[in-house]
Amino acid sequence: MNKLEVLRKSDLFHNLNDEQLKVIEKMSTPVVFEPGAVICKQDTKVDKIYVVEEGLVGIALQVGPLAQRQLQAVSNFESFGWSAMIEPHICTAMVKAIQRTKVLAFNGQELSDLGHADSEIGWKTCQAVACICATRLRHAFTQLVGVTSQD
Repeated sequence: MNKLEVLRKSDLFHNLNDEQLKVIEKMSTPVVFEPGAVICKQDTKVDKIYVVEEGLVGIALQVGPLAQRQLQAVSNFESFGWSAMIEPHICTAMVKAIQRTKVLAFNGQELSDLGHADSEIGWKTCQAVACICATRLRHAFTQLVGVTSQD
């Protein structure tokens, strides 16, 4: 699948028109992560945001030095690494490739800067990031309620 089609279907850029998507496409870098690769480490500074073209990554919370709890999975056309666009750019969880995963990587600062230069792209992208965060938070709350109700 070509980059433009991936972006058109993505949760991060689906609200953009074709002209805007072509601008975004030029900013993307294809990357492949093998199973087990740690892409983002919790509590570290991040500068990349990713759209999954094909594959699967897990989002896990590190709750101790040797303990992790997988919260969610991200697959085709979904994004992760939104912290790269939002101050203080600290990753809130660990992201690890579960399968061989092809992504389109973006520099978070470059996307933020583009939002200042083109307010429509910036507004639509910020709305998408907010929606992604809200959805992930809702899923995390659902999991928490499930865990606490079993105690």
